[in-house]
Amino acid sequence: MNITHRRFLLLATIVALLGAGVFSLGLGGPFVLDDAHTIVENAGVHMESLDRDSLLDAAASFYAGKGTRPLPMLTFGLDYWRHGSLDARTYKMTNLFIHALTTLLLALFVRRLLRLADWPAQRAALAALAVALVWAVHPLQVSSVLYVVQRMQTMAALFLVLALWAYLGLRRAEMEDRPGWRYGVLALVSWVLALASKEDAILLPVYALVLELTVLRFRVSRPERERGLRRSWLAAALVGVAVFLFWALPHYWSSEAYPGRDFNSMERLLTQARVLVMHLGQVLLPLPSLMPFNYDDFEVSRGLLQPVTTLLALLALTAVLVWAWLWRRRRPVFACGVLFFFAGHVLTSNVIALELVFEHRNHLPLVGAVLALVDLFWLACQRWQAPQRWSAVGAGALLLLVTVAGGARAHLWGDAARFAEHNVDIAPDSPRACLTLGGVYFDLAGRKNSRGSPYLDRAIEAVEDCAQRTGSASAYSNIVIYKTIQGTVTPEDWQRLLQRLEEVPMLPANKNILWTTFANVRAEIGLEEAQVMRVLDVIVRRAQLQPAEYLRIGAFLYLSTSQPDAALPYFVRGAEMLPTGDRSVVNLRNEFRAVGRDDWARALEKANRMDSTPGSRGL
Repeated sequence: MNITHRRFLLLATIVALLGAGVFSLGLGGPFVLDDAHTIVENAGVHMESLDRDSLLDAAASFYAGKGTRPLPMLTFGLDYWRHGSLDARTYKMTNLFIHALTTLLLALFVRRLLRLADWPAQRAALAALAVALVWAVHPLQVSSVLYVVQRMQTMAALFLVLALWAYLGLRRAEMEDRPGWRYGVLALVSWVLALASKEDAILLPVYALVLELTVLRFRVSRPERERGLRRSWLAAALVGVAVFLFWALPHYWSSEAYPGRDFNSMERLLTQARVLVMHLGQVLLPLPSLMPFNYDDFEVSRGLLQPVTTLLALLALTAVLVWAWLWRRRRPVFACGVLFFFAGHVLTSNVIALELVFEHRNHLPLVGAVLALVDLFWLACQRWQAPQRWSAVGAGALLLLVTVAGGARAHLWGDAARFAEHNVDIAPDSPRACLTLGGVYFDLAGRKNSRGSPYLDRAIEAVEDCAQRTGSASAYSNIVIYKTIQGTVTPEDWQRLLQRLEEVPMLPANKNILWTTFANVRAEIGLEEAQVMRVLDVIVRRAQLQPAEYLRIGAFLYLSTSQPDAALPYFVRGAEMLPTGDRSVVNLRNEFRAVGRDDWARALEKANRMDSTPGSRGL
């Protein structure tokens, strides 16, 4: 079949729609994890109208206005506005549209790349469609597309692919000695849009350098321009290395455990070797059973031999990189794919104190891995002199298997209970997985009004098993909450929780038990106040609290317990830690004056080193 440009666009569109269609099997699933605070609980994206202020508030609402990523945040607001409610399906449909558009652009990018690698037009077109299809339906992509908040990642990938396609257009124009400034402008604008989606779009120059080192090889129409291009890229690379060595490394490096983490910089770097090998294995063997989504039980590498697979992983990665580098002239497409994959992990597998593993970090790097595999497949067909018909059958079978695997995993995501049960089955030692399962059953039981529901029994069973398997303090906390609603909580349940709180490190998940407990007191589920106070005492004694957290504790004690006088020490401690005249302290002081608690107002003024002159009175 002669694949003309128009026919290629049609086939690429079909591939894009197929990818979206396969993943549409997961549209029925719920919001998960970070979707809660980014979308569900974020009033900034709950847009009721399209006025200017609402649009700006939505765009700036990431991390309560303190973060970036305005483009995806704005689209979350638009999704809420067009549907009028928090329906996960609406948000996931937008994600599918973005995924389909990226797939279409990816096919165009890969075809242009392969043509610049001197592949025949027909082979380049077929290979580009195959790369786009595998990328679009690969099971690893499910958690990028159906995990709503990862729209930040998928939108960044969309604009990065467009920027890379434009960059290839610019470079081809330079090779043919014709104007290419339009491509340059498009690449720059696309890069800005990618940066407005997620910060790791800063890697665009790294991706472009990979293209230059392998396929493009700094070719231009005139030798003097080639020398200038090489020198420019060398200078840019040296600047990048200098920024890393003299700014990023000193800024992020920690020989002690990162705040809120149980690993330091060296341990993180060592662990990432095993993480990358695991991801390469998931690419090669795309079985949903190998992709648990929750990786909070992933073992940290404490040394080269702790575990021994750390050293083996480092050796394997080194071998792959050396292989790609040695083949960069012989098989430039293979080398480009391998280096592209590693380039995509330069930030997330480095010293920044991120969580160790997340599947969505493979969203764009997967392009490189698939590209390398397609090149190896073509090489194998040449070496074995396989008839064209058998090569086509083999390629079709592999594409079908990947598509079925992607559809199977998307189907798992399509139902909250099915998804949670599957995750526990394949990762039974993951606290996040088993806590999620308990939470799903609790939701099915009716939450606060769940007494007597069989789902509440299943929720308790799930968190009891979680506590036994993982020792999660959050599991013991949920046992107390669920049994309190059921009316079966015992002093032993509370004692197990308190004992575990004394033993575990006060990482964010364990400190959050305090806020969960407070929320359930306010929900009036019947938690014993004396036991709640014991939980408070343990966490305050063992955790490092921020000033706002001390004020939050004070507000809880003052408003929601029978011991309001116990709140003052927490208000004072928070005021001591905040800058003089901090607005939250001033407002709190004024509120105490308004209700006749002048002694408390003076205590706050003294703690915050404020002028005692009365200010405006609050309500």
